[in-house]
Amino acid sequence: MHTTSLLINAALLGIGATIFMDLVAWVRLRFFAIPALDYRLVGRWMLSMLRGRFQHQNIMQSPPQPFERSIGWIAHYVIGAVFALVLLALTGPNWLQNPTILMPFLIGLLSVGFPFFFMQPAFGFGVAASKTPAPTIARIRSLIAHLSFGLGLYFTGLCLSLLLVTGATS
Repeated sequence: MHTTSLLINAALLGIGATIFMDLVAWVRLRFFAIPALDYRLVGRWMLSMLRGRFQHQNIMQSPPQPFERSIGWIAHYVIGAVFALVLLALTGPNWLQNPTILMPFLIGLLSVGFPFFFMQPAFGFGVAASKTPAPTIARIRSLIAHLSFGLGLYFTGLCLSLLLVTGATS
C-alpha cells in the first residue's frame, strides 16, 4: 500500500472511530446524563498555543477565543485519524483486510495517556485530572471515551474490510 492509500485509509478509519466515540458520548449524555469533553476547550488551548501560551491555570477561566468550538472539533477528528495511522503503522496496512480487536483496544487504552499526561495538565486540571473536584470520575470517563474509540477503530476496520472485499469482487 503506498503512502496516499495509507493516509486515506487512516483518515477513514480515524473518522469512523471518532464518530463511534462521539455516538457513545451522546448515548452517555442522553441516557445517563454523563457529559463529554467540551471540545471548545481543545480549540481554546490550540488557539492559545499560537500566541505562545501552552499551559493554563484553569482553561475554563481563560478568555474564549473566536472559532474555538469549530477548531476543537476539527482537532478531535484529526487526532482520531492520527491514532488510526499509528494503528496501521503498527499492524501494517493488511490489518484492514482482516481486522482483529487486540490492537485497536490497545490503541484506545494507550491513547488515554494523551489527555492524562499532556492535555489535562496543560488545561490546568493536573496529571490524570488530579486537580479536578472528582479525579476518579474524570479518569473513568476518559478511559471509557478512549476505549470506545478503540472499539470504534475495530468496528470501522470491519466496515472498511467489507468495502475492500466488495470493491475487489465487483
